[in-house]
Amino acid sequence: QVQLVESGGGSVQAGGSLRLSCAVFGDTYSIYSIMYMGWFRQAPGKEREGVAAIDRGGRTSYADSVKGRFTVSQVNAENTLYLHMNTLKPEDAGMYYCAAARQSWPVAATWYALKTNAYNYWGQGTQVTVSS
Repeated sequence: QVQLVESGGGSVQAGGSLRLSCAVFGDTYSIYSIMYMGWFRQAPGKEREGVAAIDRGGRTSYADSVKGRFTVSQVNAENTLYLHMNTLKPEDAGMYYCAAARQSWPVAATWYALKTNAYNYWGQGTQVTVSS
């Protein structure tokens, strides 16, 4: 059993930066069974979309809309996932969710970890607002 808790959301001006955190809770076996984790976001009236993902070895995947601006990282020893967001735009606003998966991430499929159905556990989200 795994529980994910996001934090770090808030209101920023366009062009600003924000760092989101995701703390992972659970028994040792469950935590170290996680193969990869990701960040998703959802704006009102919009579908949830994958933003960034990272596997235990550090392989990453990013949505085209955030490449060069967002960086996903992890500190495995602390069971913590981060999303560093730079040069924020109004269209980046939304509820950001942390997710974790027990299944494998196909090596050749960079898009795989940006799909919602590729994950087993979800946090409750943290709100990000970007003003012009």
